[in-house]
Amino acid sequence: MLPSPSLLVIDPDPSVRELLTGVLQKKDRIISSAENGHEAVERLRTEPYEVVLACQSRNGMDNLKLLRRMRSIRPQARVILTGDSQPARVIGAIRGHAFSYFHHPLPSAPLADMVQLALDTRSWQDDIQVLSARPEWITLEVRCKLEAAERTTHFLREIEADLPAQTREDVAAAFRELLLNAIEHGGNSDPKKRARVSLLRTSRSLIVHIHDPGKGFSLDFLPHAAISNPDDSPTRHVEVRAEEGRRPGGFGILMSRNLVDDLIYNERGNAVLFVKYL
Repeated sequence: MLPSPSLLVIDPDPSVRELLTGVLQKKDRIISSAENGHEAVERLRTEPYEVVLACQSRNGMDNLKLLRRMRSIRPQARVILTGDSQPARVIGAIRGHAFSYFHHPLPSAPLADMVQLALDTRSWQDDIQVLSARPEWITLEVRCKLEAAERTTHFLREIEADLPAQTREDVAAAFRELLLNAIEHGGNSDPKKRARVSLLRTSRSLIVHIHDPGKGFSLDFLPHAAISNPDDSPTRHVEVRAEEGRRPGGFGILMSRNLVDDLIYNERGNAVLFVKYL
């Protein structure tokens, strides 16, 4: 039998530790807790925790510094940080190879889902690489893996946490679909390949640019996508995808066009840009 997954929850407040343990508890998990970063570091020296949830201490070690300490001791541990919604802290978490980041108040279901993704993911440390990062212009390289796309989408939500909730979710949904297209079709889901993502924030707009490693495509010939369905056959792409053995879907471009204000592909079809006006 495989050993039970082990998790460590770090927070100075006993009631918060108890609450988070309740949210994350499953019958096959062993969850321990620590009051502060110093106690957590000592625990990590003796216990190989798979996932660590490190809340921002109000009077102890900064959790970005704690991230560096923990990664030096247990580089395989997937560390999820929590804290305030400042973009600089989210970027710091990405640079420090945190598995994910959540701002307070913590959303129970998304947090539980991210912990499960962390437990299910084995090779992940360099799936997201920072090429350039200022809060108004961020460029990342993302390995062509589904898990990397999910993590990158959540980081985008956190970086843009100040946006109205519906605007943020529209942007995140469009971003996820287009990044999945880049990974699946441009990168052939090959983890040796990477897509490049840039997120630009101006005073009046949010601009996303995604460049995949593929040869491109023509928007005029996408039989597996809903955008190409003839008027008299609105579900034709579903049949095409089934015939080709593709996963269910094909609504990405069509859905994204309805969620953002402008969506443009380059001539080769291996780069897409969208704009959401604020």
